[in-house]
Amino acid sequence: MEKVSLPGLQRYLTGFVLAVLLTAIPFAAVALQLLSSGAALALIAVCAVIQVIVHLYYFLHIDFKSTPTANMFFLIFAAILIFLMVGGSLWIMSDLHHRMM
Repeated sequence: MEKVSLPGLQRYLTGFVLAVLLTAIPFAAVALQLLSSGAALALIAVCAVIQVIVHLYYFLHIDFKSTPTANMFFLIFAAILIFLMVGGSLWIMSDLHHRMM
């Protein structure tokens, strides 16, 4: 097992704390009903986007200093895959909803 240096461990712990906070904030807002449904959805979406960036930077070590072209290619590919999965799921659920009516 590879040893993690102190600065590396600090980076992972920072990412972990940020990820937990970005999960707990929307969870608490919904559980305690602090916001209206539209505002809660907006908060969830904003925290989700920020959390994706935190994961990419702190855990996957993706920055644009080393190889920006390759990183951009992989990010665009991942975005297309996510768009297809989410869009396809919504399309299927919408179709099923109309068929059940």
